[in-house]
Amino acid sequence: MAVGAIVALASAALANVPIKVVSLDPYTNTSSYHKTEVEPDTFSNGSTLVSTFQMGRTTDGGASNVGFATTTNNGTSWTDGGLPSLTVNATPPGPYQRATDSSVSYDRKHNVWIIVTLDSMASSGFSGDAVTVSRSTNGGLTWGAPVMVQQATGFQSFDKTWIGCDGRPSSPRYGRCYVEWDDNGSGNVLYLSTSTDGGLTWHLASTPGSVVIGGIPLSQPNGNVVVPIDDGFESSAESFVSTNGGQSYTGPFSISSFQEHGVHGGLRSPNLLSADVDNTGKVYVVWYDCRFRSGCSTNDIVMSTSTNGQTWSTVSRVAIDPTSSTVDHFLPGITVKPGTGGATAELAIQYWYYDNANCSTCQLKVGLIKSTNGGQTWGTATTLAGPFTTTWYPSTTQGYMVGDYSSVSYVTGGALAVFAGALSSPCTLGANNCKVTMVAPRTPQIGPAGAPSSGADRVLSHLGRVARTSVKRAS
Repeated sequence: MAVGAIVALASAALANVPIKVVSLDPYTNTSSYHKTEVEPDTFSNGSTLVSTFQMGRTTDGGASNVGFATTTNNGTSWTDGGLPSLTVNATPPGPYQRATDSSVSYDRKHNVWIIVTLDSMASSGFSGDAVTVSRSTNGGLTWGAPVMVQQATGFQSFDKTWIGCDGRPSSPRYGRCYVEWDDNGSGNVLYLSTSTDGGLTWHLASTPGSVVIGGIPLSQPNGNVVVPIDDGFESSAESFVSTNGGQSYTGPFSISSFQEHGVHGGLRSPNLLSADVDNTGKVYVVWYDCRFRSGCSTNDIVMSTSTNGQTWSTVSRVAIDPTSSTVDHFLPGITVKPGTGGATAELAIQYWYYDNANCSTCQLKVGLIKSTNGGQTWGTATTLAGPFTTTWYPSTTQGYMVGDYSSVSYVTGGALAVFAGALSSPCTLGANNCKVTMVAPRTPQIGPAGAPSSGADRVLSHLGRVARTSVKRAS
């Protein structure tokens, strides 16, 4: 992406918030879309935030490499690059042809940042051949060679990795990190692994033989681990719980079934959960759902909560706009402000949306909404960026891709989101002519941005399980 395009992206396609480019895809291999960066995850500690994402997305699964962008000063400046020794495109090169599904966490006890990735030896198509972690011991500025979590064998093909660490010094499991993935080759079977030494070694947990996809390990103050997750058909939300430090898990415990309005614009939009936990141990789970709209005409962001990971609240609507609106909301990411909880928990949700759910030439926008009372009421939503036309993004076998999930985290200055911004381009495979890159607001978003909206709507979930084959996301 030329310097002129960088300046244009940082100053164009805006709404209420100035944004800046925080990373650029440096690769040129002809099997990928360049310049493209998609699917960020973020995690923060104080004024430091680390984001990880795909660099050089391919059509049929994975990317040229996994990248990172780190700020140590609340987003004022950023350090970025590709993970070393991971893929053949990395510097120095690694053994894998592609990598994807990156997630990041911080192990406070061992003072190490950890990025988990799903790695493939396949040069075409995608096979989930390994789950590895890359570690940083200097605040997310440089990274070491990948460490093996689990190698696939036989007919195994792994999918949808995620990581979470227990960062509370008062927790009996302080310093443990948990990685989740599923084995699509065996029908989306759940796996989890635990590290007690900052990600240097990993130990496989005992798990039920459940069919799942897209889990998020969260540590409660008492040391229990709650893993909200989709069933393997992406038709409902459920959870698993460990009470022994990640040695074994029980479940599934039902959260809710899904009801969805199909997202238009040819956009890749899996309904994967986003989740976080507050300082009292309350877990917040969000996804998109049309149950509050007459005729399932458009999607809202909805939420359910639990204090034990087994019993979940009735689904509530995040009141971004009236139920009579035409706006379609999807791909949410939720965060809880550290040190807050219960009735005063401060939440932030970043999401994507269309102004018109039934658009033909669909224009993507990025929104942010906050609550200062644990989701009982919500402030006025802020548009962070857009409009972006869906066809500006890399085309995959499952649609144009901004990411299968979204992410926002609290730094000391407020909530800070990182997402895939774009400019108009033909975005042709192997032609190095796309204009899709990681961007972030120039300053964190402070406060709920307006007067509280009306209270959340609530209904009982009564929808049946949808019969589908299990999902492989061509990660």
